[in-house]
Amino acid sequence: VVRVGRALSTGSLPLAELRASFGREPLVPGVPRGMVGQLLRFALVGVISTLAYALLYLALHSIMGAQWANAVALLVTAVFNTAANRAFTFGIRGSEGSARHQMQGLLVFGFGLLLTSGSLFVLDVMAPDASKHVELAVLVIANLVATVSRFIALRWVFRTAQSVGANR
Repeated sequence: VVRVGRALSTGSLPLAELRASFGREPLVPGVPRGMVGQLLRFALVGVISTLAYALLYLALHSIMGAQWANAVALLVTAVFNTAANRAFTFGIRGSEGSARHQMQGLLVFGFGLLLTSGSLFVLDVMAPDASKHVELAVLVIANLVATVSRFIALRWVFRTAQSVGANR
């Protein structure tokens, strides 16, 4: 700490080089700068969202059944997921464009809802006596498939705001 403080005070710490390299991956042909960091932040938000989704689903399952529990849990976590990804993953701050981003995020949510509801339907046809824990496992797998599409869609949703934020 003392050495870092001294280097900062004397100007011998190469801040520009550190800032350029810290948290940035090496350029990979075909991979835009910053995407690896976005993927890591997106994954962290996704893990937290998945845990929240699982807890909500299990809590609501006995009250409203599998399909409704899935829809409500997915909707609630999608709103928070979009807000978290907007700020944390894509670095967009402030309220400008947030309503539009949430609406676009809800379109992405619709795709996830179709995928998870369809998965529940297929499970019900193939294994009508499956436990809610088996249902949850199927839903988590379906959500993982939807997550790839979600990342691509959210990169598109936040594309303009990112370039504006980068120019500031």
